[in-house]
Amino acid sequence: MDSPSIAAVDSITDDLKNQSLNSSHNNNNNEIANNNNNNNKDKGVKLKLEELNWDHSFVRELPGDPRTDIIPREVLHACYTKVSPSAEVENPQLVSWSEWVAELLDLDPKEFERSDFAQIFSSASPLVGGVPYAQCYGGHQFGMWAGQLGDGRAITLGEILNSKSERWELQLKGAGKTPYSRFADGLAVLRSSVREFLCSEAMHFLGIPTTRALCLVTTGKYVTRDMFYDGNPKEEPGAIVCRVAQSFLRFGSFQIHASRGKEDLEIVCTLSDYTIRHHYPHLENMSKSESVSFSTGEEDNEVVDLTSNKYAAWAVEVSERTASLIARWQGVGFTHGVLNTDNMSVLGLTIDYGPFGFLDAFDPSYTPNTTDLPGRRYCFANQPDIGLWNIAQFATTLSAAKLITDKEANYVMERYGTKFMDDYQAIMTQKLGLPKYNKQLISKLLNNMAVDKVDYTNFFRLLANIKADLTVPEDELLIPLKAALLDIGKERKEAWTSWVKSYIEELSASGNSDEQRKASMNSVNPKYILRNYLCQSAIDAAEMGDFEEIRRLLKVMEHPFDEQPGMEKYARLPPAWAYRPGVCMLSCSS
Repeated sequence: MDSPSIAAVDSITDDLKNQSLNSSHNNNNNEIANNNNNNNKDKGVKLKLEELNWDHSFVRELPGDPRTDIIPREVLHACYTKVSPSAEVENPQLVSWSEWVAELLDLDPKEFERSDFAQIFSSASPLVGGVPYAQCYGGHQFGMWAGQLGDGRAITLGEILNSKSERWELQLKGAGKTPYSRFADGLAVLRSSVREFLCSEAMHFLGIPTTRALCLVTTGKYVTRDMFYDGNPKEEPGAIVCRVAQSFLRFGSFQIHASRGKEDLEIVCTLSDYTIRHHYPHLENMSKSESVSFSTGEEDNEVVDLTSNKYAAWAVEVSERTASLIARWQGVGFTHGVLNTDNMSVLGLTIDYGPFGFLDAFDPSYTPNTTDLPGRRYCFANQPDIGLWNIAQFATTLSAAKLITDKEANYVMERYGTKFMDDYQAIMTQKLGLPKYNKQLISKLLNNMAVDKVDYTNFFRLLANIKADLTVPEDELLIPLKAALLDIGKERKEAWTSWVKSYIEELSASGNSDEQRKASMNSVNPKYILRNYLCQSAIDAAEMGDFEEIRRLLKVMEHPFDEQPGMEKYARLPPAWAYRPGVCMLSCSS
C-alpha cells in the first residue's frame, strides 16, 4: 500500500528534501520525567534472580505453536513457539550491565556480582521462573513483503511484574536457533551486541522511547560472519544482550496473520485485544464524555467517534507515538537504518539496533546501512515518510481484520502527519531557543549546515553561546560557533553571518536572558551522543578482552546533557579513521 497523499505529510517531505527537516531532540520534559520515575523504584525492593515476579501473559493468553522443535519452518496459526536458548557457551564473561534497568525489575544490583550471572545470561543455565519462547511475525523489508520472519536469534524468557505492577519482558538476543532462524545460526557477535547494548541505554538517557538492555555477556565461542557480504567471512567473538521492554510486539506481529487469509484474521483481533488490555488499558474504558472524535472532512461533514471503536482509538495512538518517536530521532540526528515494518514497535519504542548512526557532518541523505545505499530508502531525511508508509501497512492490517473502517484508517494516517509536524516544530523551537517556531530561519540554518557539512551535535551545543545582543560587531558574530564552522570561505562566512544576524534579532524579541536560554537549550541539545567511532573504539578493546571502555562509555552516555569535566574527548569530532567502512556504515550482518 502506498503512502496516502496527506497535505501535512507532503509539507514534511518538502522540508526534508530541502534539508529543512532536521528536527531536534525531543523537548518533552514530561516524557523524560516519566522515564526517570520508572528508574526511581522503591529502593527497598531488591530481589535475587530467583525471586523475580514472573507473569507469562503472552504464552498464557495467545495461541502458541504446538511444536517446540527448532527446525526452520512456517509456523501457522500461532503467535509464538516455545523454545529454549541453545547457544554454545564456554567460560562466558559479563561485559557490562545497567543498574538502572535492574531497578526497573526490582533486581538487586549485587546480583551482577554472582559467579553464575554470566552463565545465566549467556543461556548456559536457565533463569528460574522463565518460560522461553520466540515470537512469530512478518514484515515489509525495504518496501517488499518478506513473509514470515520472526525471532530468528532472540528468545524471550518471559515477563516480570515489578513492585509498581509494570510489565517488563526479558529477551536474550543471540541465544540460538528458533524455527524462525531460516538458514541462520541464531547467534550474535560482540560488535553488534556492544552497539545494541550501548545505544539502548544511550537513547533512553536522551529521553527517547526505546527498548532497554540489562546486560551484555560474551559466550566464549566464536561466530562466523561475512561483515561486508563480500565473500570474506571471519570468526568473531560471540555475545548475548539481555534486552528489556514492556513489549517486543511489532507491526509485523499483526501483519503476518493478516497475510495468511481469513483463517488467521481472528488472531489479529485476539492479538489486538491482548495489546490493548496490557499496554493501552485506558482505551478499554473510554466513555462518550471523552469526545475522542474527528470530522472526515467530507461534504456530509460526518463525525466518527473513536470512543465507539477501541481499535481505531488504539491505531491512532500507535500512529501518534510513532510520529513522535521519529520526530525525536530527527532531533538528535539518529538514523535507524532498517525501518522495516518488523522493526516498528506498537508501543512507539526504538527497537532492533542493527546498522544505526548519529549524524556527524549534517547530511540529510546519510544512511548507516550499506544494504540501503542503492536507494537510500532509510536515510535520515526519509525517516518521517517511511514512518508514515509503515503506519499505512499497519492500518491496512487492521482494516483487513475488519477492526477499523477505511475512514478510520485514513484518519490514523492523517494523525501521523499532524503529530509529526506538531512535535517537529516544538522540538526545533526549543532546540534553537526561539520564542516561537520560525520555519524560514530554521530552513535556512539546515541548508547552511548541509552545504558546509557542519557537525550536527556540536553545532547546536555551541549555538547556546550566542548572545541576544544586537550591538555585537559583524566580524565577531561567528566567534561562538568557530569550533563548528571549520574551513569555510568568504562567501560561506557571509551566509553564516547573515543567518546569525537574523537569529539574534529573533532571540532579542523573546525577553529571556541569555543564561535562561542557554540552560534551556543545553537541556535538549546533548553534548555527548553515541557516535559510531566511539562504539568502534569500545568494540576494538572488547575484542581484545578489555571491557573498561564499554563501561566508561556507558557512564558518559547516561548523562548526555551534562558537561562532565574530564570526558570532553567523547564529544570530539570523529577522527579520519571513523569514516572507513565498518565504522561509519555497516551491513545488516551481525
